[in-house]
Amino acid sequence: MRRRSRWVAALAAVALFGVAGCSAAGSNTSDAGRTNIVFWSWVPGIDKSVDLWNKTHSNIHVELQDTPAGSSGTYAKMFSAVRGGRGGPDVAQVEYQQLPAFVLENGLADLGPLGMNQRKSEFVDWQLAQTTFDGRAYAVPQASGPMALYYRADVFTDLGLSAPTTWDEYAADAAKIHASSPNRYISTFPPGNSAWFTALAWQAGAQWFKVDDGTWTVDVASPTTLKVAKYWDDLREKGLIDTIPDFSNGWYSDLQKGNIVAWPSAQWGGSLLSGNAPGTKGDWAVAPLPQWNDDGEQTSANWGGSATAVFRDSQHKQAAADFALWLNTDKDSIDLLVKGGYGWPATKGALDGTTLDAPDPFLAGQQNANRDVFEKADASINTDWQWSPTTTNTYAHLNDAFAAAVAGNGTFVDAVKQTQRETVADLKAKGLKVRNGS
Repeated sequence: MRRRSRWVAALAAVALFGVAGCSAAGSNTSDAGRTNIVFWSWVPGIDKSVDLWNKTHSNIHVELQDTPAGSSGTYAKMFSAVRGGRGGPDVAQVEYQQLPAFVLENGLADLGPLGMNQRKSEFVDWQLAQTTFDGRAYAVPQASGPMALYYRADVFTDLGLSAPTTWDEYAADAAKIHASSPNRYISTFPPGNSAWFTALAWQAGAQWFKVDDGTWTVDVASPTTLKVAKYWDDLREKGLIDTIPDFSNGWYSDLQKGNIVAWPSAQWGGSLLSGNAPGTKGDWAVAPLPQWNDDGEQTSANWGGSATAVFRDSQHKQAAADFALWLNTDKDSIDLLVKGGYGWPATKGALDGTTLDAPDPFLAGQQNANRDVFEKADASINTDWQWSPTTTNTYAHLNDAFAAAVAGNGTFVDAVKQTQRETVADLKAKGLKVRNGS
């Protein structure tokens, strides 16, 4: 977290600071001594935790407003409320990669004085780092997506293969798997899901953004990221991977049919596999992500994850902070969130006693994949990674350029280099000082 020192100052140089006299966020009403706060979230099953809070806390009532996912319009509404000083929630779901953009707008409350300073030690270090800028906690970490490799153990065994431990082995297995059937691939490279590619670059050791003395360094096209892009370029050009979009009907069908037999994914991916390829129950297993080096050191990465943030214009910041902290630390709340499939808990020791701390019947003969694989993955994520306030644009640039490459216009390497140039321009457009790292 020391690397984040002074970067709030870099953002604050162009931030829209507090607007005196604006109407505050949320419901802003109190009934007979009860404080009412508004909570925006799209997390499945989070309503059960909200119901539990309302049943056990008579003095603060939370009104949950179920919203579309942030990138599907909710973030636009949030930014509009921040800039206008009205119409937003008291507390809301915000993904880790979006937090810098809200800090840039001075849209979030510093939660330190509202209780977070006394509770920081309860959270996993790298997730806490995602919400902390210049020593100030602007959100309560909620959940993440430590990554591993889901693979069809039955197919790998039939072909005499074991789970690949390096990316070189993964490429060799890709060739053998495709040779076994012309419709079968080890996995897909989803051209419209640059968040997935970003996570793999993170795992390889890339660091796309950092701030020193008020200047942003952009290193999207670092040698490390270009190595990852070229790796997938090579597999694509040899016809050893598919390029069907993930989370599409066709992709789910291929998983069910055994045409795609592996998926480097986050822990939450297991529920998607079981829900959309139920006929493959007992055929899948989980192994650590393949490594770029064979030195025995395990490195993972994160794909997904979000936090609970209190908005600057809330008239009930303390009540909102109390709820945000309870939501993400109370054992009963965490268990309800886990059952809803919200991801990997952000609190230390949260695995103990939850439904995550048990064998998954969907997986093939693994006693406890969460304990054996994902808990270790969560502990091996590089904490130096940070996001920029224009991450949404960076994702869009990569998506467009990856899609062009799949259509025959350029390569994944070209896509990364183009995104480097476009990201530099995006940050400059925000009035920030920027330099190229590549």
